[in-house]
Amino acid sequence: MRSALIVDDHPVVRAAVKIVLQAESFKQIHEVANGEQVMEMIREHSPQLVVLDLNLPGLSGLDVIVRIKANYPACRILVFSLHAPEIYQERCLRAGAMAYVTKSNQLQQLHKAIQALMAGYSYFSALTDSTSTLNAIQLSEKQMIDQLSDRELAILLQLAQGKANKTIAQDMHLSHKTVSTYKTRLMIKLGILSLVMLREFAQRNGLI
Repeated sequence: MRSALIVDDHPVVRAAVKIVLQAESFKQIHEVANGEQVMEMIREHSPQLVVLDLNLPGLSGLDVIVRIKANYPACRILVFSLHAPEIYQERCLRAGAMAYVTKSNQLQQLHKAIQALMAGYSYFSALTDSTSTLNAIQLSEKQMIDQLSDRELAILLQLAQGKANKTIAQDMHLSHKTVSTYKTRLMIKLGILSLVMLREFAQRNGLI
């Protein structure tokens, strides 16, 4: 019997994914709204497939992927995200995901990805040559983003969304000092002097 776990903090998205999974003959479908509950649900229900958002309250999607693969390597992970694949797809692949589908695509893409994973294949977008589609500034900024660690990228995203250091520390279970250190480090790496510039950088590169 096919079983799956949906990890997304938006009820409407979970409902849409559930319909797709039911159409793909999944009989046991479980849902959670944050990354903290994932491991417990996998231990309890042993899903064959996890459909995972990257922007989650608390533990980030990338962290969740790493934890799942470390403890349940046979579990198939399909990332279903708002983010364009140019920034996150390779990171998800390295972390252990088997598919990446953006929420801007028609749900038919999600159907195809699920079919591929359950047949033992991966499903990723074929990215165009970035040098032909990005101008020189965008290309260099993407290269800077690629140099950030997964944790730095997660904190960049939250800072760009206007969250305070204290809130980020609570959400990510880090100390305030650790968040401040990551913030300083990533702003130096990106050559950014203010949070306003950070938000503009994130918007310009499709991160928010």
